[in-house]
Amino acid sequence: MKTDIIFAGVGGQGILTIAATIGMAAVNKDLYLKQAEVHGMSQRGGDVQ
Repeated sequence: MKTDIIFAGVGGQGILTIAATIGMAAVNKDLYLKQAEVHGMSQRGGDVQ
């Protein structure tokens, strides 16, 4: 059985911290882990309205 867990949020909500914490717990249990960050327009110097 395959189970996917997806965390999504806006900067300042601690998404990266919780993903890293749960990710390390998964690795310690010999589970597979994929983690990626997507930087939005505000983080790349663009306008956000």
